[in-house]
Amino acid sequence: MSNALNQLKQATTVVADTGDFQAIAAFLPQDATTNPSLILKAVQKPQYMPLLEQIKLKHGHEPLELQTDRLLVTFGTEILKIIPGRVSTEVDARLSFDTQATIARARRIVSLYKTEGIDTEKRLLIKIASTWEGIQAAKVLEAEGIHCNLTLLFSPIQAHACAHAGVRLISPFVGRIYDWFKKSAGGAWDEAANAGVNDPGVKSVRRIYAYFKQNDIRTEVMGASFRNAGQIKALAGCDLLTISPELLAELQADDSLLNLELGTEWALAQPRETFPEGEAAFRYELNADAMGTEKLAEGIRAFVKDSITLDGLLKA
Repeated sequence: MSNALNQLKQATTVVADTGDFQAIAAFLPQDATTNPSLILKAVQKPQYMPLLEQIKLKHGHEPLELQTDRLLVTFGTEILKIIPGRVSTEVDARLSFDTQATIARARRIVSLYKTEGIDTEKRLLIKIASTWEGIQAAKVLEAEGIHCNLTLLFSPIQAHACAHAGVRLISPFVGRIYDWFKKSAGGAWDEAANAGVNDPGVKSVRRIYAYFKQNDIRTEVMGASFRNAGQIKALAGCDLLTISPELLAELQADDSLLNLELGTEWALAQPRETFPEGEAAFRYELNADAMGTEKLAEGIRAFVKDSITLDGLLKA
């Protein structure tokens, strides 16, 4: 019998969640996702420092934000030499509440990839935080043929707004939802009772997946941010799953039988939901979701912090 990773690849598009292209080459995923934190982690490894030095040498006279975009695109271009599918490259999280600036930055990233000879319509996803402003930016970009991956997604209302905007792909987070509920429960947390399909993060993705399939929404659902292999297994059959190299290695070493958890038939058997439309309803619903509100804000802060650190490395 093949290992759990190979079994998963039969049911789900497996995506590598890393900026380390040597790690990507080891697991042969279809796609890869990056973000400021992952690029920062990669660029501090000795084998990737030359990429940073090269940008500083050739483009050190340019504005810092352009140098950063060049660095992200350099990583993305290298990753695309390894994988057959798409790479996700993130717009600066400092623009998360500025629709027009997000659109402008996304267009620039696309043009940098085109300069490298990349077919951006087929091979690139622009990653944007799932704020109201970010979703509106994605709506404009999608209409131009620039496909988007809406990240930092914690609440079903965010998923609904993304679907309504015609976004190509969403990344609902699993591990960070799990973290929030575990922290909130404190000493009362029961790990066994909240594992697998009962994991709060897993439940959130399953709920979104069911809603999308029931309503024939074409937006792809990609579970993200995993803390353990059990969360991944509980989402086998999801459109895509983006997984860190550590958990890819764990799945590769696991010879147990993997059950198919999600599919259209499963989704159609789930309870049906509806969500309100428009900005006011979006803000109200997200505000009513304490976990979603807190994790979105925290996620943006963390990405901004790492973007500032990355700026510092380019300036140094």
